[in-house]
Amino acid sequence: MFESGARVAAALEAAGADLTAAQRQPNGVDLTLGTAYEQTTPGHIGRDGKTVGDRTPVPIEGGDADGDADVYRFEPGAYVVEYGEPVRIPEGHVGFVYPRSSLLRNSCMLNTAVWDAGYEGVGEGLLQVGRPITIERDARIAQLVLAAADHEDTYDGAYQGEGL
Repeated sequence: MFESGARVAAALEAAGADLTAAQRQPNGVDLTLGTAYEQTTPGHIGRDGKTVGDRTPVPIEGGDADGDADVYRFEPGAYVVEYGEPVRIPEGHVGFVYPRSSLLRNSCMLNTAVWDAGYEGVGEGLLQVGRPITIERDARIAQLVLAAADHEDTYDGAYQGEGL
């Protein structure tokens, strides 16, 4: 069973997230665009470990048409995006992150992985851009939902505490 948006908001606020009213949804919480990166060197995933390739931040332009917000200009390609909120997945739950429909309607996709119980950090996703798009920093790009889940243990992997 999926938790209510109020329950998801409480979990994020416990992790230190400062949420706006617009981020609170009936069934989850919207995550915002924090920082975007382009991967510049190859990574490696082996049987006994992994290496994440080097990344370069995507340049931010000085504002939107009104000069009011920092704007990323994305050309078609793949980018790693870091969300703007810290997350804590409570015990007894699993987290799923889905793209907001406005990304899909603009020829973009956001791919993510399962967030295990006990994970704490500022997560990342893969933004695939099909057509050029501008996205303001702090714009809502994803929605985190929590589902009740049985588990034997909690997350204690390499990404625990990332971005905190």
